[in-house]
Amino acid sequence: MNLILWRHAEAEDQAASDLARQLTGRGVKQAQAAAKWLKSRIDDDALFLVSPAARTIQTVETFGDRYQVLKEIAPGASAQAVLDAAQWPKGVAETVVIVGHQPTLGHVAAWLMTGQEAGWTIKKAGIWWFQGRSRAGDDQIVLRAVTGPDLL
Repeated sequence: MNLILWRHAEAEDQAASDLARQLTGRGVKQAQAAAKWLKSRIDDDALFLVSPAARTIQTVETFGDRYQVLKEIAPGASAQAVLDAAQWPKGVAETVVIVGHQPTLGHVAAWLMTGQEAGWTIKKAGIWWFQGRSRAGDDQIVLRAVTGPDLL
């Protein structure tokens, strides 16, 4: 299974509510660059699971309109909630892209890399790509890619 963590792009600081915050002009450009990078690397049948926040929905819509909004991965969700939504490590699909928030996505990345939650940071519009695999009966987690808006 491929698990891709994609943090929402830059959003406005203030809105009527946290969930209503919109992407800035810069954020739209970041999201478009990240979507272009992903489109050239993942299969068409990838499953996108998205927080209900406006900024995550706007981020994923730069990729396309095939996504599911899950309240379980809204701001403040636990790392375990994200892993459960993706059904890690077996996977609800071969490739699952989670479009979400800090600090949750950083906690997921730390958990996958070290087995412990830690305060790791994923930059806005950043992408961390993990692959779960089995080799000689040993389950492994491979970090396939890490990129951010300044590298796209």
